[in-house]
Amino acid sequence: MTGPVNERKASLNMASRPRLARGVRMREDKVRGRTVLLAPERTVALDETGIAILNQLDGKSTLRQVIDTLAETYDAPADVIEKDVVAFLDDLGARRFLEFES
Repeated sequence: MTGPVNERKASLNMASRPRLARGVRMREDKVRGRTVLLAPERTVALDETGIAILNQLDGKSTLRQVIDTLAETYDAPADVIEKDVVAFLDDLGARRFLEFES
């Protein structure tokens, strides 16, 4: 089978432009007082860190830009931010909540 590469299977790298996958939305669950990622038949509760990271994903900014913005915003070392952000996004990508466009 030939055709375009499935974006969800693209590798995450510093030039990647991560974004929410098609059909995935970030919403506030007012009943439970939490912010969640909603996808068909899947939900993930988010903490403040996850919300801060996902708020940076616009599909235009590269992973490097996201990390640099978060490091500046939270006055934290970029290498620490990078480790946490990459682990978080890798996990969500593996669970098909995110797509990584190169």
